[in-house]
Amino acid sequence: MFQIELVEQCKANDRMAQLKLYRQYCDGMYGVAMRFLKNPDDAEDVLQESFIKAFQRIDQFKGEVTFGAWLKRIVVNGSIDFLKSKHQKTVELNESYMQVVEDDDWTVSDGIPLTKIKEAMEQLPEKYKYVVQLFLVEGYDHNEISQILKISDTASRTRLLRGKLQLKEKLKDISYGTRY
Repeated sequence: MFQIELVEQCKANDRMAQLKLYRQYCDGMYGVAMRFLKNPDDAEDVLQESFIKAFQRIDQFKGEVTFGAWLKRIVVNGSIDFLKSKHQKTVELNESYMQVVEDDDWTVSDGIPLTKIKEAMEQLPEKYKYVVQLFLVEGYDHNEISQILKISDTASRTRLLRGKLQLKEKLKDISYGTRY
C-alpha cells in the first residue's frame, strides 16, 4: 500500500515522494540500463531521462503492473532508443518469409563463464541481440518484446530463435577453445 500512496503523491507533483521513488528504484534501473549500454555515463543519462519521463507521464500509470515493472519498461525503451540513435543505421527486415517458432528449452552448457556468455551476446547482430537480451536476461515475453521493439510477435520469435542459434555457435567455439 505504501508504494500506491507514494505514486499517488507523485501524481500530485509531490517532490519528496518523487525523490523517495527515485531512491527506491534508481540502483535497480541503473543495472537494467547498464546491461544494455555497457557505459556508466550513458546508463546514467538514460536513467535520468527515464525518471523524468516517468514522472511526466505518471498519470498514465494505472497500477495494472507494479510501478517497478512500468518504470523498467521505460528504462528498457530508453536504452534501446539510445543505442539506435548511436547507430543510426537500421535495416528493415522483410518479415513476410518468417514463420512462428516454438520456444524450446534452451540451456547453456556448464563450464562456460558468465562473462564469456555476455561477450558472446554482445557479438550478436543488433536485431538478434536486443530480442535475446529482452527474453533471456530481462524476462520479457514475445508480446512485450514486439511492443518494445515495434516488431511483430512472429519477428520476435524468429529473431530469438536465430539469435539463440548464433549464440550457441559462439558458445561452442568458446567451449572448444577452453578445452584444447
